[in-house]
Amino acid sequence: METLTAKLSQLIHEKYNQSLTPTLERPDAQFGDFATNVAMQLAKPLGRNPRDIADELKAALDETGEFKEVTVAGPGFINLRLTDEKLREQLALQPAMSLSGIHYVIEYSCPNAFKELHTGHLYNTIFGDILARLIEQAGATVNRTSFGGDVGLHVAKALWGMIATVGGINPDKLNDVDTTAFARANWISKCYVKGAGEYEENIEAKQKIDELNKTIYGFHAENDHESPLAKMYWTTRQWSYDYFKDFYELIKVDTMRYYPESETAPVGMEVVKEQLAAGILKESEGAVIFEGDETKHLHTRVFVTSKGLPTYETKDIGVIWMEKTDYDFQKRILITGNDQKEYMRVVFAAADAFRPGIGETMTHLTNGTVRFADGKKMSSRLGNVSRAVDVVDVVREKVRELIKDDALVEPVTLGAIKYVFAKYRLGGDISFDIDETVSLSGNSGPYIQYAHARARSIIRKSTAGEGGSMGASFTESERALVVKLGEYNDAVARATEELMPHYICHYLYETAQEFNRFYENT
Repeated sequence: METLTAKLSQLIHEKYNQSLTPTLERPDAQFGDFATNVAMQLAKPLGRNPRDIADELKAALDETGEFKEVTVAGPGFINLRLTDEKLREQLALQPAMSLSGIHYVIEYSCPNAFKELHTGHLYNTIFGDILARLIEQAGATVNRTSFGGDVGLHVAKALWGMIATVGGINPDKLNDVDTTAFARANWISKCYVKGAGEYEENIEAKQKIDELNKTIYGFHAENDHESPLAKMYWTTRQWSYDYFKDFYELIKVDTMRYYPESETAPVGMEVVKEQLAAGILKESEGAVIFEGDETKHLHTRVFVTSKGLPTYETKDIGVIWMEKTDYDFQKRILITGNDQKEYMRVVFAAADAFRPGIGETMTHLTNGTVRFADGKKMSSRLGNVSRAVDVVDVVREKVRELIKDDALVEPVTLGAIKYVFAKYRLGGDISFDIDETVSLSGNSGPYIQYAHARARSIIRKSTAGEGGSMGASFTESERALVVKLGEYNDAVARATEELMPHYICHYLYETAQEFNRFYENT
C-alpha cells in the first residue's frame, strides 16, 4: 500500500502540482483492492468538481498498465483493482526498515526479588518481548532491560518470614529448602506473606522489620557477605535471580539486563545531591522533594525520606542514568501497569529537569489488568495472587486435552498465552478466558497456528514446492487471499509506528480466516 500511495502522490504532483498523501482504504472485494477519495481532497485546492478530477485520474491510472480495473463511483471515489502481476510483486516486498540506526532501551517485566512473578508480570514480559522484536525488525538496535527491588521493605518482610520459618538466623537451614528454582521462589513468597502479615498485625514485629530494612541496605554499603543474616539475604536473592532466568526460558523470551535497586539507588542519590545543590529539588521537613506543578499535572514527590532513605523515585532516576551510560539510548520505552501512569509522569518530568532533553527521548507505555473470567484481580499481599507459572500450567493442561501430540503441547501453550495478551490494544484490561485462549476456532493463538500448519502442509504437497511460481491468473478465492497477504507490510508498519502489536494480531486473524476460506474452496 505504501508503494501505491507513493505512486499516487507522484502522479498528483506531476498532473496538478499538488503535494498531498492520498488516503487508501480496503473496500469490499466486489469494488476493488483499494479505494481512495483523493479527488475530493483535490477539489477544494483546485477549485474543481471532484468527479471530473476522478475521471482524469482514472484515465492516467489506466495508462500505467498496473491496474486490472479502475472505476469512479459516487461524487468522486476511485476504486482500484491491481493486475495479478502487481499483486505478485506486492508479496515480494519486505517491511520497511523505518528505525534503522536508532538505539533503543526497552524496560519491561521488572519483577522484585523475593517475590514470585504474577499474571501482570507475565503479560508485561510477553508484551515487552513482542515490542522489542517488532522494533528490531524495523532495523533498530534494542537493549532489553529490567529493574526491580532487591532492597526495600518487601525484602525485609520476606527475610523476617524466613527467619521465623527456619527458626532463627541460620543460613544452613536454607539447605533444607527444595533445590528447584520454582520451588525456592514459592518458598520465599510464602515467607514474604508471613512477614507481611506480621508487619500489619504486630507492632513489635513492624518495628523490627523496619530495622531489618535498614540492615539490608547496610549489607550493600558495607559489602557484608559473611554475617549469618547477610548469608541468608545473598543466598535467597540469588535464588530469585535463578527463578527469573528459568521462568524467562520457560516462556521463551529473550533475557534482559537486570538493574537491582541496590545498584540504582546510589546513582540516584548522587543525582539527588547534585539537583538539591542546584535548587531543582527542595528540602521539606527533613525530606528531599520534587515540587509539583498543577499546570503540568505534576504532583509533589519525595525523593529521599526524612530518615535519609532513597525512595522509588530516586531509584528510578538511577536506572535511567545507568541505562543512558550503558547504552547511550536515543529512545527509551518503559512498560508498566496503568497504576504507574501519574507517578512516572513526575519521574520523567524530574529526569528532564535534571538533564534537559532526556524527557523527549522517553516513552511510557502502560498496560491494563489481567482479569480472569470471574473478573477478579488478586493481591500478592494476601497470598492469593495468580502466579505466572500457574497460568502457564493451567493453559498447558487445557492444551493437552485438545492436542495428543506431546511435541506440540509446549509451542501451542505459549502461542495461546502470547496471542491472548498481544491481541488486546495496550492500555486496556485483558479478559483471560481459558476456553477462548486455547480454542481451535475464533481469534486465538491455536487457531492461527492451525491455519499456518495447514498452509505448510499444502506447500509440502505442492508440485511447485516452496518458492514455486503461481498460476497465470488468480481464481476469486486465490485473489482474495493474495490481496490479504499483501497487507502484511501495512500491518507491521502501523504496529511499529504506533507501538501497538495488536494490529498484527488482527491481521493474522483475518489472514487465517481468508486462508481457511481459500482452503475450503480449493
